[in-house]
Amino acid sequence: MADKTNFPIGVRLSTDIEYRPDRPTPYRARVRWTDPTSKRRQSLSEGKESEEEAQEWLQAIIEAAQAGLTPSLATMKLAQYGEANMDLALRGLELKTLDPYLSGWRMRVVPALGHLAVRMITNGVVDRTVQNWIADEHSRSTVKNTIAVLVRVMEQAVRDGIIKVNPARVTGWQKLYKQAEDELLDPRALALPDWETLVALADGLVAASHDQYRGWGDVVIFAACTAARIGEVSGCRVGDIDTTQWIWTVRRQTTPAPGGLTDKGTKGKRARKVPIVEEIRPLIAQRILSAGPNPDARLFTGPRGGRISTAVLRDATHWDDVVTKLGYEHLRRHDLRHTGLTWFADAGVQVHVLRRIAGHGSLTTTQRYLHPDVHKITAAGAALSAHFSVLRAPRSLPSPIVVTR
Repeated sequence: MADKTNFPIGVRLSTDIEYRPDRPTPYRARVRWTDPTSKRRQSLSEGKESEEEAQEWLQAIIEAAQAGLTPSLATMKLAQYGEANMDLALRGLELKTLDPYLSGWRMRVVPALGHLAVRMITNGVVDRTVQNWIADEHSRSTVKNTIAVLVRVMEQAVRDGIIKVNPARVTGWQKLYKQAEDELLDPRALALPDWETLVALADGLVAASHDQYRGWGDVVIFAACTAARIGEVSGCRVGDIDTTQWIWTVRRQTTPAPGGLTDKGTKGKRARKVPIVEEIRPLIAQRILSAGPNPDARLFTGPRGGRISTAVLRDATHWDDVVTKLGYEHLRRHDLRHTGLTWFADAGVQVHVLRRIAGHGSLTTTQRYLHPDVHKITAAGAALSAHFSVLRAPRSLPSPIVVTR
């Protein structure tokens, strides 16, 4: 199927969609045009999972062309655009400001948003990304500098006519940051109460997903019972599981990167060992059997074998709707980790062992999961007071010695 359209900028676009059933994304949307300056024939194409998605991609390019943008500029990824225009975007800044801005761009903006076309970045996308940075426990100043450089780059895109409104000017993130800080002071409050609730959550997410994919429930149960991050669950390989001692060696995590998801080291940059409780061993055994003999095979994947992220899990399972129906509307994917650490603490795991399981850099962070048993605390105070009382008690004097002559 093909179509030709003339545009005000004098560029004649040819668009077509080709169906290729042997491809993972079988609908190839393609646009071709002759560059008015060089007179060279150029083209862009992108594979989509459905014909509707292919039509949407073409329509976005058509609308951009009507606004005077070439297809190349209309589909330019944020990472590419930022690299080409960073000097313009950051002009006028002092040198002491440039370093934190550029660091925020390289370490957070590009991995999270660099693979998206500039025109595809919305206020909602930026808002969710900022929330993820806050949930990853980046400092307030780090988040502020990262948002600032993104705002400047997107403002340059407004000046270039690529977008009309700057979507990076998000508001309220300071309030969200304060909320996250308050939650981290009492992470126990974020935990699910018991095993039955966890199973109900897993079943609800599976039921809400497309084709009721059981793997989503397995990811949720495994994450909670190992106190792991969703990215670490996604990065788990068959060879990381010791089924003799039932220990998982956490070596890597899956994180956003330019062009999609990638694997890198754990957040603490160190491997750690986590016990696998009896309740989930049958689940793990079945996953290993399904994955096959390759030790590098992923233990958990999406229904089509793809990598999992917290955003993928949220969207595929309609997470927000499910947790709201269960009465846990504030539950996030990261709260599965809070759940596991709380359960380990309540089971009596010593704090130094719990710290190793969690991979915490600070013992203070781990101590927040310990049960604040008021009775034991007051009893300890009473015992110390009793000890002081003994020390302060007057000692009886020895009987006087009577000397007789």
